[in-house]
Amino acid sequence: MRVMTPEDVDAVFDIELAVQAYPWTRTNFKDALSQGYVCRVDSEDRSAVLPEDRFEIRGYAILLPAVDEAELLNIGVAAIWQRKGLGSLIMNEMLQEAREMNMRRVLLEVRPSNIAAIALYKRSGFDLIGVRRGYYHNANSSEDALVMACNLKDEVNG
Repeated sequence: MRVMTPEDVDAVFDIELAVQAYPWTRTNFKDALSQGYVCRVDSEDRSAVLPEDRFEIRGYAILLPAVDEAELLNIGVAAIWQRKGLGSLIMNEMLQEAREMNMRRVLLEVRPSNIAAIALYKRSGFDLIGVRRGYYHNANSSEDALVMACNLKDEVNG
C-alpha cells in the first residue's frame, strides 16, 4: 500500500465504476485527497509488462480520522483481484493506519444488500452496532445502512 496521489484518481475511479453499484464520483476522490483524508492504493509493479504505465492499481481505501475515531469511507478492489485476499489485506492495512493514529475504533456504513462487503468487515473484526433507516437513496427507493465498528483499543486498558 502507498499514499494515493492525484495521478492515481483516474485509475481508482475506473475501479470504482466497475465494482460499486453506487460509485463515488471522480470529484469525491479528488476532494478526499485535497482534504487530507487517509487515501491509500495497492499497486503492483508491472514495468516488465506495461513499461508506459508502470504501476497497476489493484485496490484502494479512504479513511477519515476524527478525534479518536476513524470512518472507513470507501474501499474497493479491481474485479480481477477480487476473491484473492486483497480486500482483507487492504482492510488490515487501514486498521493498522488507524491504530498508528491512536484511533479508538473504526466505523463504517454498508448496504445490507452488499453481502460480500459485510463478510469482509466481519472477518476484519467489525460488529454491527446500529442501523440508519433509509440512509442510502436509490433512484426509486432507499436502503438502510448497517453501521459497523471495529474496536482498536481495549476499553479497560486504553
